Amino acid sequence: MGRPWLNVLAQVVPVPLGLLLSGALVWGATNADWSGTSSNSGNTWGSGSLGLANDSKVPMFRIDNMRPGDRGSNCIRIESNADFPTALKLYSNSPNWPSNFQSFINLKIEVGSGGTFGHCNGFTPQKTAFNGTLDQFVALHTDFRTGVGPWTLPGKPPNSLSFRFAWKFSPSAPNGSQSVTTNEVTFTWEAREHK
Repeated sequence: MGRPWLNVLAQVVPVPLGLLLSGALVWGATNADWSGTSSNSGNTWGSGSLGLANDSKVPMFRIDNMRPGDRGSNCIRIESNADFPTALKLYSNSPNWPSNFQSFINLKIEVGSGGTFGHCNGFTPQKTAFNGTLDQFVALHTDFRTGVGPWTLPGKPPNSLSFRFAWKFSPSAPNGSQSVTTNEVTFTWEAREHK
């Protein structure tokens, strides 16, 4: 006789399918309202920059044949192109110091304005950043966290600060400090966003 439930199923299925199709037609008809749009294009977001430069590509000091009591100085100007306020610090991460020779090199670092690399004519000090020995500076100021400063730059280029480095070879340097050379010293200025 066949399967009577199959005929019932065949008659029940078309009704819901028909309801779905008629509902879709009614929905499409109700969305026929007029509409208008307005756009604002070309939006972009760009990040600012924080770059530092100095007015020299050669070392500030290359001193040979020092004698007790010798002294000298040099200036260097640090420039920032930051578009926002920054905090500037100075440090050195120079490793592997020989003996204690560098403890006889006194170092005074002042921050101010004027002066350029090679001469300090026109340099006007505003503050002493460091006054001690070279070995103290290298041991104590090794990264941004421990660096001397900070000095705030306003973030409207050009921003610049000048630094005067004055050194003196101690008159009390012992005989053991003859014919000794320090390792290379790198002075690093780092700026970070000032909040």
